[in-house]
Amino acid sequence: MTNDMPRRERAVMYKRTNNCCQAVLLAFAPELGLSEDRLMAMGACFGSGMGCMEETCGALCGAQMVQGLLQFDHRRMNPQASQLRTLFEQSCGATRCKDLKGMGSGRVLCSCEDCVRNAVDALEQML
Repeated sequence: MTNDMPRRERAVMYKRTNNCCQAVLLAFAPELGLSEDRLMAMGACFGSGMGCMEETCGALCGAQMVQGLLQFDHRRMNPQASQLRTLFEQSCGATRCKDLKGMGSGRVLCSCEDCVRNAVDALEQML
């Protein structure tokens, strides 16, 4: 995987073999200074809306993890996390995996690949 590829597309490539959270984390690996194995472990339980499709999209969870790792300065990050969530929701139409995938409604709001792209884009806007 080349570093000259846009980060959002690197994330999509990672998504093809990993969950959405891991894909976002791995796309930021060079900036985070953590091994791919460590990032894979961090994101392992956050795919498919925290494993059950009922909760927050894994791509958004991964973006917020990166946000914390890159911007934490020993103060609350709720405003930044909320802004990232809002940007993601504006792009994707929802934040819960179940809603994004159209479970119950039959209407897919955003594909997993686009969720990963949108999470990376939203985070890059804030960095």
